[in-house]
Amino acid sequence: MSVRARTFMQLSVAGAVLGLAVAAPPATAARGPSVPLRVATYNIHAGTGSDGVFDLDRQAAALRALDADVIGLQEVDVHWGPRSQGLDVARELARRLGMRMSFAPIYSLDPAEAGSPRREYGVAVLSRFPIRSAANHEITRLSTQDENPVPAPAPGFGEVTLKVRGVPVQVFVTHLDYRSDPAVRVAQVADTRRIMARERAARPGARQVLLGDFNAEPSAPELQPLWAELRDAGAGTGGTFPAAAPVKRIDYVAVGQGVRVHRASVPEEAVASDHRPVVADVSLSGRGSGRG
Repeated sequence: MSVRARTFMQLSVAGAVLGLAVAAPPATAARGPSVPLRVATYNIHAGTGSDGVFDLDRQAAALRALDADVIGLQEVDVHWGPRSQGLDVARELARRLGMRMSFAPIYSLDPAEAGSPRREYGVAVLSRFPIRSAANHEITRLSTQDENPVPAPAPGFGEVTLKVRGVPVQVFVTHLDYRSDPAVRVAQVADTRRIMARERAARPGARQVLLGDFNAEPSAPELQPLWAELRDAGAGTGGTFPAAAPVKRIDYVAVGQGVRVHRASVPEEAVASDHRPVVADVSLSGRGSGRG
């Protein structure tokens, strides 16, 4: 199956029951006490720290210190090449943390040698909760792998569906364009809103969380449409980039309706990556049907 078409489902009897639960009307999901959840985002720079050293032990320790239930990762290598020792970084970090993992490649290239794994790079979600389904959506991108790129739909906008103590949660992870010209980010924000609205309509009552490196500060005009449906959980926290001495906040935990933010912070992790992580304690209003 081609990467662009990659949308996969991890089905089980419990997953089938989840489908019934998330199809319940919003009023059903709104009943019951709130459910706590700690979420985080971290651009891991393919495992390399701000000192230029590739060290997954150090990065796993930084992630473990977040004590998060769900973590969105950006700049994730999977058998990409020498810079990350050819490792499946997503799987390695999940194994070291004892978490479930879903990887959504932006690029999936032929291996350098026949018979070797494909070279992939993208975003991932780590979760303490079982991943009921996962998808790799396309948004507008300007490829870094083509000689003469033009903006075009490409994969790498990951989504997983979880059920957190009875509440269905859609977690999205993204990495927006880094260029100073905001044109591609404008298109990406429009794509993001469209996809999240479609997924919200498909699963009434599900809560939504968006994690990622947006490559723009909160006041950037291209981000303003996002704040119509989402809340910036990290508003008022410190900068996230560059990690050694942050001068801007470009990494985000954003939450949708039915998700209350209690606190958020930018841990003082200055070495494990070239970005600092963002972590937020939130609560999900109400419970789902309690089944599944």
